[in-house]
Formats: sequence, C-alpha cells, structure tokens
Amino acid sequence: MDFKIIPSTCSYCGTGCGVLFQVMDGRLVDTLPMKTHPVNQGRLCIKGWNLHEHVISEKRLKSPLIKKDGELQETTWDEAIKTAADGLKAVIKDHGPDSVAVLASAKITNEENYLVQKFARAVVGTNNVDHCARL
Repeated sequence: MDFKIIPSTCSYCGTGCGVLFQVMDGRLVDTLPMKTHPVNQGRLCIKGWNLHEHVISEKRLKSPLIKKDGELQETTWDEAIKTAADGLKAVIKDHGPDSVAVLASAKITNEENYLVQKFARAVVGTNNVDHCARL
C-alpha cells in the first residue's frame, strides 16, 4: 500500500484554506484541514471537507460536450470553444453587446477576475459584469 499526504489549497472559494489530500495507491481518498496553515488554522467549511468527493466523482465531466441534433456529444476543446465563440458572436450581432452579461467567480484569482471584466468590456463591449460573491 502506497500512502501519501499532499498539501494543497482548497479551490472552492478565494479564501485559500490549506488542505491535505490523502492519496492511497494513486487514488485520492480524503481531505483534511492543514493544522498549521495561517488562513484556516486547522478548520474547513463543509465544502472543503468534501473537496475530494468532487474530484473523484463518476459524474464529473472529463471532456467538452456540445449539442448536435438535440443530444449532447463529446467533442474536442477546439470545436467546443469555436461553437461557444460563434454563439456569442451571433448573439452580439443580433441583439447587441448589452444583451450579454458576464458573471465572474470567487474560485479564480483577482488577476483572472480582472481579465474576465476586461474581456466583457473590451471584447464583448458590455459593462454587464457581476461577481458571484454578491449573489
């Protein structure tokens, strides 16, 4: 039996709690709080305690899906991104840039959130930008 403890950062929100992943025989089996971490000091919220369950879930998507003929089908990342971009361009062309809104996330860094709002304003042309922390 090969057992490892791997330190990491919880990915559920922007707080940055320290977690310890328990890995047995190459498979993630549990999440523990990092006792010496300056942010959470050995505590975790319910989402953090169950972080590993989402990583190993059989329901987790492992490839992009697009709808073809009314059904979701696996596709390549290139095709999925092109489909999404074409759809966004069509909405902007038909209804204008203010018909689009962009919702940013607490799960990404401040720098990534900055890029999200920059994309919305400079590329899409809308000021309709919000953040999930307000919801």
